[in-house]
Amino acid sequence: MKTNILIPTDFSKNAYNAATYAMKLYKNESCTFYLLNSWAFSVSHSRTYVTANYLKKLKEESEKQLKDLKVQLKAEFKNTKHEFKTIISKDPLLVAIKKETQAHLIDLIIMGTKGATGATELFIGSNTVNVINKLKNCPILIIPNEFDYVVPRKIAFSTDFNRFYGEELEHLIQLANLHKSKISVIHINEKNLTDKQNYNLAMLKAYLENHKHRFHWMTGFSKKEHALKAATEELSIDILTMINYQHSFIENIINEPVIKNIGFHPIIPFLVVPCFYEK
Repeated sequence: MKTNILIPTDFSKNAYNAATYAMKLYKNESCTFYLLNSWAFSVSHSRTYVTANYLKKLKEESEKQLKDLKVQLKAEFKNTKHEFKTIISKDPLLVAIKKETQAHLIDLIIMGTKGATGATELFIGSNTVNVINKLKNCPILIIPNEFDYVVPRKIAFSTDFNRFYGEELEHLIQLANLHKSKISVIHINEKNLTDKQNYNLAMLKAYLENHKHRFHWMTGFSKKEHALKAATEELSIDILTMINYQHSFIENIINEPVIKNIGFHPIIPFLVVPCFYEK
């Protein structure tokens, strides 16, 4: 059974880097990669009148660049297990992603972090933040700008044990199975666990019983973002995984754009799984 992966692109270096990461991560898997370009954002807001010829030109340019990207990826990787399809959309990026995710039964979205301005002080680009916040039916793997691919030997899953996850954890397992990665469960220890947390911890241990894993308690940190950053560095984590639910830690950090105020930004690939119980 093929894995369907959606790769939004604006044809930037950052977007191409995310696409090549996807090729390498899934090199041993049968996949269909859907290369999506939404050209609606290319229409300048300063224009008071947009002609049909201008829109036609945008569409033609998008078609050409998507074709060139497809040819480039096929030539560079030469993987017979990989199939490529191109999608041109005149819808805003988020709308286009929602439509294509449903239309093609997408299993995973892989996209870059860099915003249109390229400003290094931004946590991640506004388009990526918008997709994380609004897309509730598909996991998203975010690839940092200029990140060089390494085989993910260790995948971290950060949790406070306040919830038990079912379907959401399948995405973590599937990712770990690609390269037989070890799962490092990270808990930032602020206080003793409640009965509810202990129950969820026991359930998680049972769920991961047949997979390589280890639990790590991070203590002595005043801020969660500092503890998480330290954990990814000390444990040599290759991919960080978090589940995005209302009032979660990830919701807080993606709504804070300035690195110096939060002390956290994605230096490794970052898998965001929506909480399916909050659709």
